[in-house]
Amino acid sequence: MTEKIEAVEATISELKPGMKSVNISFKVISTGEERTVESRRDSQTHRILDATVGDSTGTIMMPFWNETIDTMKEGETYTLTNGYVGIFKGSLRLQSGKFGSIEKAESPIEEINSAVDMSSEVHDRR
Repeated sequence: MTEKIEAVEATISELKPGMKSVNISFKVISTGEERTVESRRDSQTHRILDATVGDSTGTIMMPFWNETIDTMKEGETYTLTNGYVGIFKGSLRLQSGKFGSIEKAESPIEEINSAVDMSSEVHDRR
């Protein structure tokens, strides 16, 4: 029997390592350089782009993969459904994962709290 995980509506400052089924709206603040990585699982090459996303409570790093990169624009607001929070190289990351979906949000986020950077705190992998 698989348990249905209850979806969590969250703000960026509420994100914690290991959270699953996260529904969250965010604004793309800035994006880094696109790069390619080879998957250890399927030996495919994937495109990845790290972005800083935020809302009125804080900011966090979020990687965008493959075709998602082409749909993301700096300054736009999106809603992530069924995402999760992971740790990459010790820092918190918001992830869409393979079951998550990202759509343009109905209402834009105007104010970003850039004083609270959720990815700057170092986390241990547990």
